[in-house]
Amino acid sequence: MKESRREFIKTVTGGIIGSWALISIPEESFARYIISNNEDISPDDELFWQVVRDQFPLSKERIYLNNGTMGPSPYVVLEAVKNAMTNIDTFADYGGWDVARPRLAKFVNVEESEISLTHNVTEGINVVAWGLPLKRGDEVIMTTHEHAGNALPWLNRARKDGIVIKAFNPAKSADENLNLINDLITSKTRVIAIPHITCTIGQVFPAKEITQLGHDKGLFVFLDGAHGPGMLDLDLKDIDCDFYATCCHKWMCGPKGTGFLYVKKDMLDVCEALFVGGGSDFGWDMTTKIPEFKGFTPTAHRYDYATQNAALYIGLGAAIDFLYHIGMKNIIKRCKGMSGYLQNELLKLGDKIEMLTPTEEQSRGFVTGFRLKSMAGDKFQEFVQTKKNFRIRYVGEGHLNSIRISTHLYNNYEEINKFLDVVREIA
Repeated sequence: MKESRREFIKTVTGGIIGSWALISIPEESFARYIISNNEDISPDDELFWQVVRDQFPLSKERIYLNNGTMGPSPYVVLEAVKNAMTNIDTFADYGGWDVARPRLAKFVNVEESEISLTHNVTEGINVVAWGLPLKRGDEVIMTTHEHAGNALPWLNRARKDGIVIKAFNPAKSADENLNLINDLITSKTRVIAIPHITCTIGQVFPAKEITQLGHDKGLFVFLDGAHGPGMLDLDLKDIDCDFYATCCHKWMCGPKGTGFLYVKKDMLDVCEALFVGGGSDFGWDMTTKIPEFKGFTPTAHRYDYATQNAALYIGLGAAIDFLYHIGMKNIIKRCKGMSGYLQNELLKLGDKIEMLTPTEEQSRGFVTGFRLKSMAGDKFQEFVQTKKNFRIRYVGEGHLNSIRISTHLYNNYEEINKFLDVVREIA
């Protein structure tokens, strides 16, 4: 592994950094946590970011620009999962929540009691979509840019219970989208259930302002946060939404099969837990004359009942440690800088492309979506993946038929320039 010549870059396999105890990794492994010592790292410090890149087992034969689908995990996560699985099978340990839940709570600035551990974002969405007290005719506001994981649970509830889905086509600016949502609200509207960041073009919605609008109108506000944590310096207490579901295998670089659902404590007795088991309750007794269920635990643990895969959640803890000690502000500057550079270079192609991701600063993140006028999106994906060794994402959702490029902390400007060369060649 390359070591940085910069004195403030420190790589460790464990220990206590400040008040944060890292998950230990064997010294003999490739795995290292990269400690920035709370320094502001330049987004153009290629030496530092190469040290970060070296912590990912990505193939050097392919340029990976599809983090929005699946985020590769660094070696510290792989080692943590491997070691935990060995320990579980050696000593019959179980748990995992004791490692993941407090770290997740700190990472998004909420209370541990408000975090439910799920396997993916869709699981969390289903908890909310089926648990809210909705009746026939109640309206739910969504977008035309939904991922299947957010669309289908609500559509299924509409099919079964007769709720009404109203979708708007996202505009290019935060203010316009606020107005679109406001215009859809009627006396029958009960829920705003939209992505924090769209899976299609990476548009960042003004979550705090949308939440305020919803609460002013007496609505529940749910955010599909699949792309939020790890892309944003996420503060759910500040956003103040009622529910936020996400997965940890994208921008958090966590193990596949991990996620979490945030439920504001005021909403715990509003959103009904329909599937329950060990951990959901604070007491039950099958020996009484009438078997007794004494009620739900007063935490979001009621939704993540029964046995979890402890190794995966210990690995998730390592992923949070990894991001936290590089620094989310450093990651955001680097990754948003790369996506901004990509967007600006694509815009120089003029009418040869159609830019779909907003250029407004607050409405864009690490994802760039566009169309090529000279080639269909699916054909372009096939070409660059089979002939040029890029991994990208064709977007069929919302009939967009477009191209989506993700830039994360393991990418660099050289890779982006190589991709731009291919686009210019096709255009």
